[in-house]
Amino acid sequence: MDKNVDELEKWGFPLVELYRMALQFYKQNSGKALHLSYEDNLKLIAFKQQQTCGPFDPKTAPDLGVLDVIGKDRRMHWAALGDISREQAMEGFIDLLDSMCSAFRPYVEAVRKNRDETLKEELKRMEKEKLEKERKEREQQELLEEGYKEEMQRRQLQDALNKQTYQQFKTYAEKQFPGNPEQQAVLIHQLQQEHYHQYMQQLHMQNHNVIGESSATANNNNNSSTTEHKNPSQDALTADLAKLAIDEQQHQQQQHHLLDENQQLQQNHNSDDDDYVLIQPAKIWTRPDIEEFKAEVSAGDGDGVITIGHGDTVTVRVPTNMNGKSIFWEFATDNYDIGFGIYFEWSKPVSQEVTVHVSDSDDDDEFLDEDYLSTNEDLECGSLANERSNLANNTSSMKPPISIIVPIYRRECFNEVYVGSHSYPGEGVYLLKFDNSYSIWRSKTLYYRVYYER
Repeated sequence: MDKNVDELEKWGFPLVELYRMALQFYKQNSGKALHLSYEDNLKLIAFKQQQTCGPFDPKTAPDLGVLDVIGKDRRMHWAALGDISREQAMEGFIDLLDSMCSAFRPYVEAVRKNRDETLKEELKRMEKEKLEKERKEREQQELLEEGYKEEMQRRQLQDALNKQTYQQFKTYAEKQFPGNPEQQAVLIHQLQQEHYHQYMQQLHMQNHNVIGESSATANNNNNSSTTEHKNPSQDALTADLAKLAIDEQQHQQQQHHLLDENQQLQQNHNSDDDDYVLIQPAKIWTRPDIEEFKAEVSAGDGDGVITIGHGDTVTVRVPTNMNGKSIFWEFATDNYDIGFGIYFEWSKPVSQEVTVHVSDSDDDDEFLDEDYLSTNEDLECGSLANERSNLANNTSSMKPPISIIVPIYRRECFNEVYVGSHSYPGEGVYLLKFDNSYSIWRSKTLYYRVYYER
């Protein structure tokens, strides 16, 4: 077949496609809707043989029987075509069929119309899918931004409350565990968590009462005006971030409940701000060179490629480096998204080695304290009184406090590389969590790289 035959067109179709349609029409309708003479059939068959085998060559043709009259007639018509090209043979077949059968041209037009309509429907479907995908991506991005904003506001409020009570809790912890900084840090963290939860519960009750009063007023005022609904907890958080002040009487009552029913500590308003560390938010961005990144990670020693099973969570523990000032991470996956978050464990690193730990969603991970890491409002797993009563008898099981740097959200890291950095808040261990616990069937292939910056 000639090189340019695929570029030839006839009746708005590629020549090859139109010839196949004509050949199919001839085979399906011959003797039915199509009644041709013996001579016309011989001509069509000659064009077909010319297109399939090229010009007739008597040297390579097999011998015919003495009584094979039809075979001789076919060869005679085939040889009569001479050296015409295969595309000419296809055009000859199409034109001859068109001249002999008036139904062939309408058949071709019907096929073209159906093809055009199908193409239009396909384009509409693709455009609709594209718009739907863009809408979902926008909604997901808005949810991620809203969730991150709320989490940052929650953290700022909790950090402000912790800063306000740190010196008092520290004084109490030093009395409970003199000479034991590790147990003091654990107790301080527990007291701060309890203080935060009590404050949020009281705030929630206040908002609930305000909503009830507003609803009763709205029911009494039977009018058609529309009131904009807002999240009262969000408004309250924003207001508290603006003033960050707690009533002195409520504050003293909370401290009395947390520390000791028979003790009342005196507030120290002149505490040094350096005793409390306010963790700065992480910087997160993306870049498009995902294939190059995965190739670079794969070409390494293999430690940067992990298969995370369905229902599993992988934690990469990265100790702070005495020569570094910040941590830097990059990661991507094949085909599917994965949950990602970062926490900071306030403990002295026992080594500088980066380790990887896999945990099932139903297991208790010995390296992660989920009581401390949960981002929900209801974080308590037991009474603080019971924990303090058992603290002295279970010193070996104490876990260091953990702060949330980046909450866990699902990232579409199969389209681009997710990159981020965070300045060291102090000495400790970063916990990079890659969460696949929400996936029932799919395992994920993770490519990651982490290092520190001076």
